[in-house]
Formats: sequence, C-alpha cells, structure tokens
Amino acid sequence: MKTTTICFLLKDDEILLAMKKRGFGVGKWNGVGGKVNEGESVEDAAIREIKEEIGVAVDRSNLQNFGTLKFSFEDNHEWDNFCHIFLIRHWSGELSESEEMRPKWFKANELPFSEMWIDDPLWLPRVLAGEKIEAAFAFGEKGLKLNEAIFSSFEKGNIL
Repeated sequence: MKTTTICFLLKDDEILLAMKKRGFGVGKWNGVGGKVNEGESVEDAAIREIKEEIGVAVDRSNLQNFGTLKFSFEDNHEWDNFCHIFLIRHWSGELSESEEMRPKWFKANELPFSEMWIDDPLWLPRVLAGEKIEAAFAFGEKGLKLNEAIFSSFEKGNIL
C-alpha cells in the first residue's frame, strides 16, 4: 500500500481546496498532496506536492499533522493508500494553478461536498473542528460507493 499526503491551507474561516484536473480523482475538489516517493519523509512529500500543485512554499515547522486515513478500493487495489493529513496556516508565495490542480478558497461551512470524495463529509469537518483522527474507508464501484468507515479519534481542539 502506498503512502500519501493530503494538505489543507487555512486562512481565517476559509480552506483551500483544489480541483483535480487529471489522473486519480479528476473532477473532484480535494486538498493538495500525493504520493510519498521512496526514501522521502511524509513531511518532505507534503512540502514538495504543495509546491508542485499550487506553487507555494511551506516550511516543515508549519505542517500540523492531524492524523491518518486508510483508503482501500475493492475494484482497484492500485488506488489503495495510507494518507497523512496536514493543516497549514503559514506559507510563502502566491497561489497558482498547475497542470494538475486549480486552487480555490471556500468558506469552511460551505464546502462543495457534492463534488468531493464520498468520504470527505465524514472526516474533514472533524479535522477542521480540531479533531486528530485515524480512519479507514473501504470503497466499491471505483470510489462511488462507501462500503465501510471506521473511526478512532485521539484529540480534540478548535482549528477554525
């Protein structure tokens, strides 16, 4: 199972999502991030992916780890991944669209869940409320059906 990252930039009461323009998850709003390369730490992968996908630089000290998500797909195990969640409040540079992602700010209470992965409404609001989580999701029908969701939370706080 590959290791991945998902990162959300936060400002005031807004969260940055990006429209996936190609590849896995095309046509969905999501955080930025992706695969951790061999020999790369999850933090270094998050920093690299943020720069590649939306053009801003993040210092390692500004990555707030909010847990992990395990995704399994019954009809395509190549999509299976173990994902590390990061929230970020400080970065440098200007947001820019890449060949892969088109970034856009959303009010935290107005997220476009109908255009996101089916599991996102189950865990993202909890993370934005300051809850560090561990969760596992089993998908069917190429990610269109959620077969199972298992949660354990291990800390609560207030983020937005």
